[in-house]
Amino acid sequence: MRRNDGKQACIVGIGASRFGRRLPESQTALAAVAFKQALADAGLTREDIDGLCINMGFPLGTDYDRFAQAFGLDIRYVSQTWMHGRFVTMSLQHAALAVEAGLADVVACVTAISFTRAIPVLGGVDAEDMREEGGTHGESPHYGLTAPASGAALGMQRYMHVHGATSEQLAAVPVAFRKHASLNPAALMRTPITVADHQASRFVVEPLHLLDCCLVTDGAVIVLVTSAERARDLRQKPVRITGMQGLRTGREEFIFAPRGMGIAQQNFGRQPARARDLEVYRGAGIERADVQGLFTYDAFSPLVLFTLERFGFCGPGEAAGFVQNGSIEIGGELPMNTSGGLLSEAHVGGWNSIAEMVRQLRGTAGPRQIPDVACLQWATAWGDSVILQS
Repeated sequence: MRRNDGKQACIVGIGASRFGRRLPESQTALAAVAFKQALADAGLTREDIDGLCINMGFPLGTDYDRFAQAFGLDIRYVSQTWMHGRFVTMSLQHAALAVEAGLADVVACVTAISFTRAIPVLGGVDAEDMREEGGTHGESPHYGLTAPASGAALGMQRYMHVHGATSEQLAAVPVAFRKHASLNPAALMRTPITVADHQASRFVVEPLHLLDCCLVTDGAVIVLVTSAERARDLRQKPVRITGMQGLRTGREEFIFAPRGMGIAQQNFGRQPARARDLEVYRGAGIERADVQGLFTYDAFSPLVLFTLERFGFCGPGEAAGFVQNGSIEIGGELPMNTSGGLLSEAHVGGWNSIAEMVRQLRGTAGPRQIPDVACLQWATAWGDSVILQS
């Protein structure tokens, strides 16, 4: 991925709508706010946009053609995925690859979703679940696992059994992210919480408490990607996309559990991080120790532990201990999800964390700023990742 020419893909603009529950605006209206902000942020106009990476789609958003029509765009490159957290990296990667291959000059990565508008209309049934027969979102309805939390709970139960981790240890994750959200005016949940609050919150699916589960919200985030050469003429300091690796899948993979836990078709036997799961560092030309902050898809607290272990920040079973004593908080050993993430800021598919990474690398995160930051990683429990550098 490392390039020294003008084709290096960079993020040059970010924009976001307000976040909330049961917002009156449609997905397109939310996207309009984010799109205008992103263009103004970069110093671009809509005529400059010739690529779209849409991370939305029915029932949670607008298709690419409707987006282009609504905003008067003339597009020559399109990529569209369903709105799942596992497609955040893929959409950003497609934008970077399109720019570097010359398929587009400026690509808008678009997510605009209305969870609280769509789900009641569907009678509580997500059409994507029907399309995918319940997977790979952690559901297996024929076995009684009818919601994503079920898969995450199953993975955490097994993790606790194998490694002796506890719910009290897991509480450090939502406590840390709520602390970050308390510093973020855009976050929906800003009141600090304690381990005792976590333990007192009701179970959703044991061992996951309510505070282990993400928010269900509406909102939009748009990220603009172009080349380093084009970025020289724009308003903001570019954030370089320097390393990438793809989503992992196969018989040994379960989206909400580490490999080697014996979940689904996995064999038993935990292993340290594998070389093939660390390609993103080689691609970026860095060492893992160069990463100054880690951002991840935190739909459920255990995913934070699983990501830390998948990428070798911790050995098998060590992440539950690692997250204690403020180590993943701002000022700690490895700050994570400094805007509050899906657990406390909002659920915008994880794109709110991508926008936060850009703010951090620009040095504009205010009281949430990681000092002297130059290298951040987005990574997930299912193995995909990008490295962003200033």
